[in-house]
Amino acid sequence: MSYAQPQSSSRRLTALVAVHGLARKIVEVVRAPLETKIIEEVKRPPPEQQPPPPPPPKLATPPPPFIPPPEVQIQVPVQLPPTITAVVPTPPAVAVPPPGVPARTPAVVDASACPKPAYPAASIRANETGLVTLTFLIDVDGKVLESKVERSSGHRRLDEAARAGLGICKFKPATVDGRPERAWARIQYDWKLE
Repeated sequence: MSYAQPQSSSRRLTALVAVHGLARKIVEVVRAPLETKIIEEVKRPPPEQQPPPPPPPKLATPPPPFIPPPEVQIQVPVQLPPTITAVVPTPPAVAVPPPGVPARTPAVVDASACPKPAYPAASIRANETGLVTLTFLIDVDGKVLESKVERSSGHRRLDEAARAGLGICKFKPATVDGRPERAWARIQYDWKLE
């Protein structure tokens, strides 16, 4: 015995027609006319064309600046006789001595009467200059008996040249009541290269 019940084919057909009718309606709804519009592209005017930027300038290497050579002035030392300045202390005013006291006059130290000593060649080459102070003993005949460096120029050659130059000088001696006598005096030699 079969438990399946036969179904009628008319029922199936009705269902199929109904389903087919619905599908057609759907297709018709979907098939409805589509509205289309052609949209034209809006033409914009072309942007103003700017001129292309100028090419970078061609930089040529500038010529080196003209720098004139420095003017070099070379001073050639001129061999002039040395400048020696003798500084003589001013003698004190001669006072009239009271009666019974001897009248004294100091020695007269005049370096202009002396020949100038030679500037030592080694001192010239070494550019040595300076002021030397000498004390010296003048004899009764005006000659220098002895001399000492009281204050050095800082250069032994100049000090010794000043002493040697002083040794050939002759001065007016000091006097006591008109008679010459030995006396100490002082002189300065200023050694300068000019």
